Amino acid sequence: MFDPYLLRWGLVPDGDPITTPTARLLPVLLSGEPAMLKLSHAEDERLGGVLMEWWDGDGAARVFARDDAALLLERAMGSASLADMARTGRDDEACRILCDAAARSHAPRTKPLPELTPLAHWFRQLEPAAARHGGILVRCAETARALLSEPRECRALHGDLHHGNVLDFGARGWLAIDPKHLVGERSFDFANIFTNPDLADPTWPAATEPGRFARRLEVVAKAAKLERERLLRWILAWTGLSAAWFLPDDDPMAAIDLRIAELAAAELDR
Repeated sequence: MFDPYLLRWGLVPDGDPITTPTARLLPVLLSGEPAMLKLSHAEDERLGGVLMEWWDGDGAARVFARDDAALLLERAMGSASLADMARTGRDDEACRILCDAAARSHAPRTKPLPELTPLAHWFRQLEPAAARHGGILVRCAETARALLSEPRECRALHGDLHHGNVLDFGARGWLAIDPKHLVGERSFDFANIFTNPDLADPTWPAATEPGRFARRLEVVAKAAKLERERLLRWILAWTGLSAAWFLPDDDPMAAIDLRIAELAAAELDR
């Protein structure tokens, strides 16, 4: 699987392959420098490479080469982890780093924006899920519909900004990887902070700890310069969509989304 790219791009393996639900990765050396070769079978991840090229290493890992199936990226070599920070008393700092990463990815560039997927299309599965499952998803869908009908501050979006997708690149700082291929209201990109790092590893919860949601709401709203109510509404919309993706497989991760959705709804009702 990797061999054609090792030959084409002059790469030397530098570690064991890594398998995720949507991709296979191989640490490699490019002209002696660490890089990561990623082969993805998920369309949104493959299209995300277009956005990473557009970012051109500003706030995100550099792209060294790309085709329709593969991406050759700068490799994160730092040892720090935002997930570890969130779980060991440094959650405020982790949230601010994520907000800074979002701000850098949202910053305008001089070159034309590539053709990206509208955020409304990304939410297409929420309405059917709300009709099927009811409960809080109905309110999530209603909220998403209202937000998407009147978007503000539209930008190129990361689309999956969380503790595992902003990595320590040493002297280059904290940089984003693995974006989707989205354009829409910038507020959307901050909602995923509130469900993580629990969605990546629910065995060591952080997002659902008592008091964590309220504190994150204060920190993120201030760091991202967002209206508190608007942020809460995007959290409600996002958690509904995320749950809609998990529920058909009876994935227990949906419970995390639904818990955060309930917290956002309760804050909005105050």
